[in-house]
Amino acid sequence: MNRVWIGLGSNLDDPAGQVRAGLTALAGLPDSRPGPVSDLFRSAPVGVTDQPDFCNAVAGLDTDLEPLALLEALQAIEQAAGRRRTRRWGPRTLDLDMLVYGDRRIDLPTLTVPHPRLAERAFVLVPLVSVAPDLQIPGQGAAATLAAGLGDQGVRPWAAAAS
Repeated sequence: MNRVWIGLGSNLDDPAGQVRAGLTALAGLPDSRPGPVSDLFRSAPVGVTDQPDFCNAVAGLDTDLEPLALLEALQAIEQAAGRRRTRRWGPRTLDLDMLVYGDRRIDLPTLTVPHPRLAERAFVLVPLVSVAPDLQIPGQGAAATLAAGLGDQGVRPWAAAAS
C-alpha cells in the first residue's frame, strides 16, 4: 500500500460538513484504508479573494489504487458533492487534491505530484504537518521546514475561528 496525502477544502454549503463528508467518502474507497486526519482549519481564499473563507483538512490514505485511478475516484467524490468547475480558484462545495503519493514524483498532463503549489500554501502545510510532522515531500524537503518558511498565512483552527 502507498501512503497518499489528500488535501480537502470547501467554502460552500456547510464547508465543515462538506469536508467531513469528503473524509467519509475517502474512507470508503476500494483497495484503500483511512490514515491520520488533521483537525479542521479556516483559511482566507487564495487567488480569487471575493468569496467566503475555506474549511481545510488533510487526510492520509493507504491505498493500492494507482495514481490516475485515485484521481478519478477523487473527482467522482467532488462531483457527488456538487462540485462545478466554473472559475479557477473560485468557490467550491468540495475540493480534493492529491498532495503526495508515497515517494513518487508524477508529471502527467492530468496529474502532478507532489502538488505543484504545495510548498506555497500554509492552508495545506499547516494541517499536513499537524498529522505528519516528519513527512518528507519528494523533491521539496521536509514539510515542517516548508511550513515554517511560510508562517501561518492566517490559517487558524476552524472551531476557534467560528466563535
